[in-house]
Amino acid sequence: EVLGGSTPGRQSELRARFEREAQAASLLRSPHTIELYDFGVADDGSFYYVMELLDGFDLESLVTKFGPLPVERAIHLLTQICHSLGEPHGDGLIHRDIKPANVYVCRYGRDVDFVKVLDFGLVKSQHQEGARTLTDVSADHAVRGTPAFMSPEQALANRPLDNRSDIYAIGCLAYWMVTGELVFTGRTAMETLVHHTQTPPAPPSRRTELPIPESLDRLVLECLEKNPDHRPPTADTVAARLKAVPTATAWTPERAWQWWDLHHPAKARAGSV
Repeated sequence: EVLGGSTPGRQSELRARFEREAQAASLLRSPHTIELYDFGVADDGSFYYVMELLDGFDLESLVTKFGPLPVERAIHLLTQICHSLGEPHGDGLIHRDIKPANVYVCRYGRDVDFVKVLDFGLVKSQHQEGARTLTDVSADHAVRGTPAFMSPEQALANRPLDNRSDIYAIGCLAYWMVTGELVFTGRTAMETLVHHTQTPPAPPSRRTELPIPESLDRLVLECLEKNPDHRPPTADTVAARLKAVPTATAWTPERAWQWWDLHHPAKARAGSV
């Protein structure tokens, strides 16, 4: 749709940006990042990706359908998200649109509760000049992302972005997973963005009846700090602190299999007995 309404020069620029993003995504090797097999432009001018096929739920559907996750399961999933993001962050790339719809929890071969992070379409290099992005498909300097999961600096565009903007989004994601609630909601997207830039968040433990360990409360609030300098510096730091959170029970492979066999039984393979 964007391509169809663009001038020939703009179409060429969009194709080049699309290819740069696809090339960046294809270089990522974390098992928790969606795998890209091929990309190109079809005869009718449409962009296309060929990606691996996943079987499961995105986190938006998972929490909406089944309710907030037990803390131990949320930690298990968040740690895998951090693994995915740690790789592009190490290469100076920022996802910029971490949200429940872009995190898939799936059956994956012989594993269950296996996370895949999707949609690196807004990926941005920290080393690019100004606000130029790898796949910005509208006017330069426009705000990109999803308001409910957008960092203050991303909303205000008042400072260069780095990996700590994704750390903020991880905090928003963790909040959603354990409470079933967004950190902030507004009557409009702009009102939501204003909350992210100005309003102190309530601890997750105040937004749910489920028990939330104090150390997880503290970690989530640190990820949601308005000032990036006050957030955990890396996804690896977040993962290490998640693993140190004490939980009443463990999220074991046996518990995960029981959940999947009950709520999403494996599909029979073609030709199998």
